Amino acid sequence: MIRILLLTTLLAAPVRADEIWVTNEMDDTVSVIDAKSFAVKATYPTGERPRGVTFSKDFKYLYICASDSDAVQVMDPETGKVLHDLPSGEDPEQFVLAPDDRLLYIANENDAVTTVVDTRTRKVVAQIDVGVEPEGMGISPDGKVQVTTSETTNMAHWIDTATHKIIANSLVDPRPRHAEFSPDGSELWVSSEIGGTVAVFDAATQGQKAKITFAIKGIRSEKIQPVGIAFSPDARKIFVALGPANHVAVIDAKSFAVEKYILVGRRVWHMAISPDQTKLFTTNGISGDVTVIDLASLEPIATVKVGRFPWGAAARPSNE
Repeated sequence: MIRILLLTTLLAAPVRADEIWVTNEMDDTVSVIDAKSFAVKATYPTGERPRGVTFSKDFKYLYICASDSDAVQVMDPETGKVLHDLPSGEDPEQFVLAPDDRLLYIANENDAVTTVVDTRTRKVVAQIDVGVEPEGMGISPDGKVQVTTSETTNMAHWIDTATHKIIANSLVDPRPRHAEFSPDGSELWVSSEIGGTVAVFDAATQGQKAKITFAIKGIRSEKIQPVGIAFSPDARKIFVALGPANHVAVIDAKSFAVEKYILVGRRVWHMAISPDQTKLFTTNGISGDVTVIDLASLEPIATVKVGRFPWGAAARPSNE
């Protein structure tokens, strides 16, 4: 009898398609997009000014930087209910979750610190002094090194996760906004919004390997402001959101050459790749929408209207 009841419960469970979750900075909400139909299937309230967003490794929890609420919120993605807040420090903007799914590294922009929180005990493990206005957050695939970028100090701070100490500082161009390790952990990519460049570092030596610049016909150089970075599923291409230039740059991972610029919505911030690895979703702040890019053709194929000033994006796979 128990087996029959369990089987009935499993069969009755609703099937969930691949999803893209997007924070709407000015609406204090998160939108849920069906990654196949491109329909907005739900919108849930959050704290004030949600920006950074990421899932736990098992996709049971959604972490949201509610910047103006001075909290990292933990949401149940099945119900859209905020379960509890984590002690994030003041003005959390971005964060990164360790590979072990336990420690969350949070950039506190107003406090010039990186706060490390244990997601299980909900306690602060460490606070690490970094440069002024920290924002970009990256972590190596093996979880041994975490990087925080400081917008005003113009540095990437390399932090040993075992000791919570800074082991190196790398100077970058003005206003670094995002840090992303390559999937194999050999490189770190850092975007500099005002500098208009992306720096590539050797992760082992912290030495700079390349600096990438951008030029788009008909667009003034000061409008080209790199922010979000995403690697293609095969790691052969890197996508860089170029802010008010309203384009995403496509970069060859070996040569560091810009291969293409893809027109998207207005003021593109961040990106997420669909769980089936066939599409790239970009958050376009000023136009209040998400552009869907086909990764095979590298062409935009749809626009999805969400809330006001979409900022962060995270993907959640189906339960099929």
